[in-house]
Order: sequence, then structure tokens, then C-alpha cells
Amino acid sequence: MNWSDSALRVAASHGDYGRVIRLVRESARLTQGQLGGACGLSQSAISRMEKRGTGEYNMSTLARAAHHLGIPPRLVGLADNGAAQCKRGDGNDEVERREFLAGVVATAAAPALGALTPPSSEWDAGQAAVLRIATTAYRRLDATAPARQLSETVQGHMRLVQTVTAQVKDPAARARLAAVGSEVASLAGWLSWDMADQGSARTWYGAAIKAARRAGDPLLIAYQQGSLASFEVDAGNVAQGLSLIRGARRQLGAERPAIAAAWLSSLEAVAHATAGDERAADRALVASAAEATRLPMTEPPPWPWVFSFDERKVAAARVTCGARLARPRWVLTSVNDATAALSARHEKQRALLTLDVASGHMASGHLDTGFALATQALDTGLRLRSGRVVERARAFRRSYSSTTPSAIVRDFDGRLHDAHL
Repeated sequence: MNWSDSALRVAASHGDYGRVIRLVRESARLTQGQLGGACGLSQSAISRMEKRGTGEYNMSTLARAAHHLGIPPRLVGLADNGAAQCKRGDGNDEVERREFLAGVVATAAAPALGALTPPSSEWDAGQAAVLRIATTAYRRLDATAPARQLSETVQGHMRLVQTVTAQVKDPAARARLAAVGSEVASLAGWLSWDMADQGSARTWYGAAIKAARRAGDPLLIAYQQGSLASFEVDAGNVAQGLSLIRGARRQLGAERPAIAAAWLSSLEAVAHATAGDERAADRALVASAAEATRLPMTEPPPWPWVFSFDERKVAAARVTCGARLARPRWVLTSVNDATAALSARHEKQRALLTLDVASGHMASGHLDTGFALATQALDTGLRLRSGRVVERARAFRRSYSSTTPSAIVRDFDGRLHDAHL
């Protein structure tokens, strides 16, 4: 099938995805019954979809049909993914890798799509649930996938959320979809941050906060304000970061959930440490640890958190604070407690924490150990094409100067010199 066919392009551009399905099905010489049977759908379901025109589509039905026919998802208004790969002979590994990652999401979510699709009277709630499944999967993929390979897919997912939201009239349903849009925008901000694109990251985080306000969810608003605060502190805008953290606390009030209180205090500690205020950082760490003890260890974290927050994360925050305050004692006495965080599945986060530990070793005079750890972290950053990790590695290197650098330092310099992300 020629995906540049003018009839296909016109139908796709007008949002008539049913016509796209019909054109490709007929080109493949399949009947509606044959396509439905291959997708686990009835002939009438295929018929209704093909006649829907520019109306609202059941995403699970659309995705199943597009996947079976090999249609590029962008032609049916879905996030570009590998579920609809066609054979290539151009050896474009980068494109294939990006599409494969998104295909993992589609495959993992497929069994849940049918189960979560409610009767038509409840479809708006079902849309939000399905979209949230995909968003959560992308957030987890970020732990081990380059941001540059996820960013385009996530932005396509964002467009899908916006399209679906625009078609919904019920205020409650629009609020649920706004919450999903907030989460997707926040992820896009995180990916931009990882790519060292600060301008885009700030824009996306701002959009995430606005969408959270439209959703009317105080916990989500606080979460997005905290996320932007973390970004601003890392960018050197400590006063703005602390202001956002205070605003997040006001948003939640005195009865804020323990996970929110612990997390916000850990962000505050890093902010104070970045500003060089050791006493304030220590107070915030103590407050974070106290809240963390209240968290149930056997339960998954509440949305919008995807990864749990516990005492190990507090220890990791103390390591980061020690690195920014140039207090090797903080780093080296906390690193054992943060071992689980260092071995966590989120490779980029582990690399950033490893660089903080490396800073602690270097500040205590253990130069070779510090640069050995920093080299490991840099290798992870280069493999995952993380601009954030590489820039942090550059900052680590700037903190050391010598007219006669040792071999391990020269090797580190060579890796940095060859870093082209």
C-alpha cells in the first residue's frame, strides 16, 4: 500500500479515519468480516467504524484495525508507534528503535483496552482510562529509553488527548481528560529537560499546570508545581523553585497526603542545598524522612506518582544535597542507605545520583573513585543520549582543575569531548 496515496492523505487530514481503514482494507482485498475476525471484532463494528466519518472513534477498535492492516498510526490520528510497522529496507535503526518502543506500549496495553472500554454511555470515562494507561507506560519506558526516541511519540499522544478532549461535551469527562493531558504535558517537559532543552521543558511544565487547574485536582496541581520547581532549581532559579514548592503546599493544605509532603520536603532540601543553606536543607530532609515513615510500603504510589517514594529516596536526596553543598560526609554516610535508589531501574536517575556520589568522593580527596563513578554515569548518559546526564557530568568535570590530569581524568575528558547528542 502506498501511504502517500492522495485519497488516504485527504481522508486522514480531514479526520475521516474510517475511510482510511476502508481504503486500506479494500486494497488488501479483505472483507469487513475478515478484518473483524482478525481483530477480534464483529463485521458490524468494522462497518460502523468505516462509516463514522469525522466523528468520535473508539480508540481500541481503531488501533486494532490499524495494527492488523499495518497502517501508520499518524494516518488514523494515533500516536506514532511501532504497532503498525511496515517492512523497511533502508536500515533506519533510529526510526525503527523509536517505533519499537512505542509498539511495546501498544502491545502491553492491548489486553487492557478491551477490558477498560465501557458501554457507550460511559465512553468518556473509558477514554481517559485508556489514555492514562498509555501515558503511564511511556513514563515507565523513560527509565531505560532515550528521551529523543520517546519525545515525538509522546507529543503525538498529546495531540490525540487534545483531539479527544475537544470532542467531549460533558464537563466531568473534560475534567478527567484534562488531568490526562496534564500528565502527558508533564512527561513531555521531563523529556525536554532530559534533552537539555530548557525552553521547551518550561513551556510543557507550564502547560501541565494549566491543564491540572482545568481538571480541578489539587493533588495534581501540586504535583505539577513541584515538578516545575525541581526543574527551576536544577536550572539555578532557586527562589522561583522555593516559591513553587510553597504554592504546592498551600494548594494541598494541612491535610496533604504523606507522599506529597515527603516529596515536596525532599525538593525543598535540594533547593536549599543548591543555594548553599545547609541548615535549611537539613531541616527539610528531616521533615521528608518523618513523612516517609508514614507511607505504606506494601501499596503502590497514588496517581500521579508512578514510582514509589520512601526513605531510600530521602537518602538519595541527602546525597544530592551533600554534593551541592560540597559536604562529602553527607554523601558518603548516606550512600549506603541510597543503595537501592542507585540500583533502581530508572537508569537516568541512577546516573544522576551516581554523579552526586562521585562529587562526594572527589570532595573527600578520592579522585580516582570519583572519576571512575562519574565515567560509569557518563557512559549511561551517552548510551541513553541524555543531555541532562551529560551536562551534569560536565559540571562535575568543571569542579576539578589540574595542570597534570591523571589518566582516568584524561579518559573522562575524551568521552566528554566525543559527546554529540
